[in-house]
Amino acid sequence: MLTANYVGENTIDIREAEPAPPAPGEVQLRVAFAGICGTDLHILHGSMDARVSLPAIIGHEMSGTISALGDGVTGWSVGDAVTVMPLDWDGTCPACLAGNQHICQNLDFIGIDSPGALQASWNVKASVLVALPPTLRLDHAALVEPAAVAVHDVRRSALVAGEKAVVIGGGPIGVLIATVARRFGGEVVVIELDAARRRAVADLGFAVLDPAAVDQVEWVTEWTGGAGADVVFEVSGAASAVLGATSLAKVRGRLVVVAIHPTPRPIDLQRLFWRELTIIGARVYERADFETAVDLLDEGAIPADLLITRIVPLAETASAFADLAEGRAMKILVDCQAGSSDDSGAAS
Repeated sequence: MLTANYVGENTIDIREAEPAPPAPGEVQLRVAFAGICGTDLHILHGSMDARVSLPAIIGHEMSGTISALGDGVTGWSVGDAVTVMPLDWDGTCPACLAGNQHICQNLDFIGIDSPGALQASWNVKASVLVALPPTLRLDHAALVEPAAVAVHDVRRSALVAGEKAVVIGGGPIGVLIATVARRFGGEVVVIELDAARRRAVADLGFAVLDPAAVDQVEWVTEWTGGAGADVVFEVSGAASAVLGATSLAKVRGRLVVVAIHPTPRPIDLQRLFWRELTIIGARVYERADFETAVDLLDEGAIPADLLITRIVPLAETASAFADLAEGRAMKILVDCQAGSSDDSGAAS
């Protein structure tokens, strides 16, 4: 089978490997599609070398079917359509004992800290599987993980119907947050510098601002009748966005930090103090977020076809990374069966 391996800064190597049988408690998955996200780009650029073990098969957004069961696995059958919630916690640390297993202090984030989905055949613990309905296409189902991120972010924000939300950053996660927030009853505006992304966001029916052309504080102030936004989601990862985000929030508004910031960022603490703002971190997701994401995709509430720019075979993973790094795509999926010895049925 083929595997896509991160082997060092800015280098993806496609290799042949022999599938191993699943261990007790594991299932073997026939990976249909794997998505590439911003975290994967951070890995490619060498920013997470302290966590990955080279060569590393990365990738944590996926869909597929069960091809084999390890000893002791019950409740699943060969042929079941599934995705993976890529979190493996220890169950013993203070965070886990407090009920926060998804942010375990010793968390194994599968696809970063251990091998991931960019391979034709993948063995994972049965405990991380999430069932997919037969009505959900497998290419669309590869968006469950990023959609679960968005569901978790919106839930962490405590957004209620009728509230106004600003999403800073119109990439895939920003668009998904905007979509989920709107689905939950929020009024949403997206701030995005890139013209192509602004067009894509506008095509989804959102108000979208170009911060280089519009005074975003003035616009949001007018939009909210002088109050400021109830919730601001910082998804861009830009230092300037963090610094300016507090100026967009109302008195006792909430700022949700979604983006990965590899270095400390300055923030306007005077504004935070003056308006009694709340800063909320939103890192990953819980199982309920995954299940909601499955439902939203299955009912068509998330515009999967508009988010997926294209699908490439696993052998072209490196070029997909390059296109995403240069902003030439919204979301690229990798067909992990295309070019394998058995490439039938991946798009079912």
